[in-house]
Amino acid sequence: MHAYTFEKLEVWQRGRELNKQVYHLSLQLPNDEKFGMTSQVRRASLSVTCNLAEGSARTKGKEQARFSEIAYGSLVEVLNLLITAVDLKYIHQSDLADIRPLIEEISRKINALRLSQLEKHKRQKNNPPK
Repeated sequence: MHAYTFEKLEVWQRGRELNKQVYHLSLQLPNDEKFGMTSQVRRASLSVTCNLAEGSARTKGKEQARFSEIAYGSLVEVLNLLITAVDLKYIHQSDLADIRPLIEEISRKINALRLSQLEKHKRQKNNPPK
């Protein structure tokens, strides 16, 4: 079976773990948040991996970097929503403490990926196809 480029990205693989943890944590949110915070945090988490996947399908480094920026924004949105869930006493501070290292790891990996994509853009710009 063929593996697509995004499937080989460690950051995408770690994002899959984030999705599982976010889905598990969101089960603790109250039923009246089903169409609010629960939906929002799940969509934001999925957006991380979706944008990494979509960006990997682009050929230009600048376009790839843009999708990495969007993935990073979604990751920060996940963190914000989880912090808010703690503030509202929907989840425990320890739940956030457990998932935060994974969020920080993914953050570093997205930023490193974005920098490499911007370097690719510079190379593409300086060496246009003939």
